[in-house]
Amino acid sequence: MKSRWKIAQAAEIRWWKGYLKKKDIDSYLQWKKNYWKNFLIKCNLNIPINSLCLDAGCGPAGIFMILNDQKTDAIDPLLNNYANNLKHFNPANYPNVNFITAPLEQINLTKEYDYTFCLNAINHVSDLELCFNQLFTFTKKGGTLIISIDSHNYSLIKYLFRIIPGDILHPHQYTLKEYEQMAIIRKGIIIESINYQKGYLFDYYIMVIKKE
Repeated sequence: MKSRWKIAQAAEIRWWKGYLKKKDIDSYLQWKKNYWKNFLIKCNLNIPINSLCLDAGCGPAGIFMILNDQKTDAIDPLLNNYANNLKHFNPANYPNVNFITAPLEQINLTKEYDYTFCLNAINHVSDLELCFNQLFTFTKKGGTLIISIDSHNYSLIKYLFRIIPGDILHPHQYTLKEYEQMAIIRKGIIIESINYQKGYLFDYYIMVIKKE
């Protein structure tokens, strides 16, 4: 799985370079901020001022972009790579955000968060079980986890993609029910699983979870 994760990480930075290559910086950043604002509305989330927030696997344009009134840590193993290769990502533009360049598996945080976001990232990690443990450990009792995933619609395709790299960016291939169970066994209460975007092979779901 580690070799597959390394391939996925290399593919990730190539994807971002290609995706952002012809996008105007200011226009893209404004579009992305609006996207995240609408995301919170659709998830029925209103993040109070001064809340402690974690953006795990934040990428170069994560939800940290709009958490201006919160105290936010944003972690990602590729942050230095993004800063050096993508003009659209400048950490200096987010003075309220503490950026940490490291994989989620290796982070040792001493604080607990009111809101833990892991958006379109849990599929990308090397050690899925460890990362789920980390997310729940970092979230305070009664806090909220918001985890987004690409959920398989067909069991046969799921098993095929586990054998062959049919989805190179995502080393892990599971259904919504399997992801929900990963949260439940860690004492997470599924508030709702929102079908945010429908597809053929995958649906994109947002799981809103309360930690017991």
